[in-house]
Amino acid sequence: MTENPMGRQRSGWRYKLYRAGRGIRRNWGLYLLLLPAVVLLFCFNYLPMYGVQIAFKDFSPSQGIQGSPWVGLANFQKFFNSFQSKNLIWNTVSLSLYSLIAGFPFPIILALMVNQIRVKRFKQVLQVVTYLPHFISTVVMVGIMLILLSPSNGIYGNLARALGVQNPANIMGEASAFQHVYVWSDVWQHAGWDSIIYIAALAAVDPSLYEAATVDGASKIQRLWHIDLPFLIPTAVILLIMRAGNVMNLGFEKVYLMQNPLNTSISEVISTYVYKIGMISNQYSLSAAVNLFNTVINFVLLILVNGFSKKLGDTSLW
Repeated sequence: MTENPMGRQRSGWRYKLYRAGRGIRRNWGLYLLLLPAVVLLFCFNYLPMYGVQIAFKDFSPSQGIQGSPWVGLANFQKFFNSFQSKNLIWNTVSLSLYSLIAGFPFPIILALMVNQIRVKRFKQVLQVVTYLPHFISTVVMVGIMLILLSPSNGIYGNLARALGVQNPANIMGEASAFQHVYVWSDVWQHAGWDSIIYIAALAAVDPSLYEAATVDGASKIQRLWHIDLPFLIPTAVILLIMRAGNVMNLGFEKVYLMQNPLNTSISEVISTYVYKIGMISNQYSLSAAVNLFNTVINFVLLILVNGFSKKLGDTSLW
């Protein structure tokens, strides 16, 4: 037997480094395939972190990042002392939690429904119909919503007048309706696509479990409750943890396209605020500080939810 070059010591960092190097040499082809993804991840996710320091500087494009003076936490204080900060944070958190509560169960329910269908042709058609909205671009999606919900010539307006309403309300212009329109249109668009991973998890269920349950007299509801759901729980927990790490992140494009002067009090969230003060008002340091605050909150939530899940069960990201 070949002697271990690290000697008998098998717990130190040198031995671990040796094991890692040996694994790379044995599977160099797989690591070569992985290399382009790692390079792209490093270039687009880690290199830009160098610019995060402008959140602590009074950044000027003419002076550059290194030439701009340090101001410490002044940009953060400026944001938290502004009259908009509380409203922005509340709008972002409330809309994100609403999206999570309304949108997270629907893919699970859809996957359970699809799994119960035994007619193959109908099952395929249902899956295609529910998947297709995911491929509609955000701009086209918002355009469809504006046309359908138009009080003058949209389906909503024509239907309301047919029912005797002379002046239909402008739904897209009402602040109270913004969150509902945003969330439920998002659920309709992405529920089918998000259900794919749950359908894949259900495909791994051993058919003999269903047969045994049927022999024992279990109904469809009982088989769903005692067989399907336990198989979905680990996958659902992992996806919930990942969603919790993006609570403060909302789709900028859709929110921005749905905004108008009538609903800004509810539709103005951190992502749109960062865009406006950074790209339009040229307040680069303030926008970087707000975005960094947003990222830190997401990171903390990810750690807390993962730790909470780990204590309650065996499912966690790490």
